Amino acid sequence: MDNIKDLNTDENPDKSTEKLILKAAKDVFHRKGLAGARMQEIADEAGLNKAMLHYYFRTKDKLFEAIFSEECCGFFDKLADLINVDLPLLEKIEHFVENYTELLLKNSYIPAFIISEMHHNPEKIKHMFIDRIFSVKYKFLGDITTAVSLGLIKPVDPRQLIVNIIALCIFPIAARPMLTLMLEFNDKEYLDFIETRKKEVAKFIINSIKIN
Repeated sequence: MDNIKDLNTDENPDKSTEKLILKAAKDVFHRKGLAGARMQEIADEAGLNKAMLHYYFRTKDKLFEAIFSEECCGFFDKLADLINVDLPLLEKIEHFVENYTELLLKNSYIPAFIISEMHHNPEKIKHMFIDRIFSVKYKFLGDITTAVSLGLIKPVDPRQLIVNIIALCIFPIAARPMLTLMLEFNDKEYLDFIETRKKEVAKFIINSIKIN
């Protein structure tokens, strides 16, 4: 990575400083996004001076690219693995809903983080994720189209089905503060609700397309 000093071994003491900076930057970018974050704030979060921060990362954009690429590329790679699993469509939907919900639960800030940056830096996001997005999209579209043509499911617009699945998974994770307030959940009750919802969402989607 051209924005990070050349580090040859894990024993190099610079490695721990780099990790400290990346963790601090991750926390700040999650809270503020690229536009709102300041290098001084990241330095303060890491307990370093600003000159040391610039020694490792020349600009805020370079630091953001390192964080965003690591966080979101990893997320999309896991998403692609869920789409590419070799299962019949209805079983794949069950598998996807179960594991995508769990992935979101463990990375609840990612969707909002990506959406925020899509609004502020659409070209940057497009450049970083276009290959991953299209490979995932076309695989799922193809699976649905094939199932329709073989008479395995009802005729359905694959795009609508994909958006429905993703939206039903994302909403209760992204809206956790609202749901816990509205439904008076404590942490355990919320997690129990999500566990049950995995099955409810898969059943709802499958029943909507299954041929009786």
